[in-house]
Amino acid sequence: MATDYDASRKTEDEQKEESLEARRLTSGEQDKTSGTVDEDEAVVAESYELPGADLSHETLSVEVTPEQADEFTCTGCYLVQHGSRRESPGADLCRDCA
Repeated sequence: MATDYDASRKTEDEQKEESLEARRLTSGEQDKTSGTVDEDEAVVAESYELPGADLSHETLSVEVTPEQADEFTCTGCYLVQHGSRRESPGADLCRDCA
């Protein structure tokens, strides 16, 4: 029989573990934790927000401040950047987008 020397070799521990798993499967023994669910599906479903959901009753918890005098909005990534991140004095691109 030919031997494939490029095939990955298993350690003795891995071989023992595989044989134990094979015995467990053939004997019909099941893992006691495999079918249990810890979370209630209804509680988990309430935490998801669907696209197009009515959020008119929600209030913002973040204070939005207007653009400061030393900031600019990059025309490449549309992020508000500090003036020191401007690529050149006349350009409205940050260093990452230039």
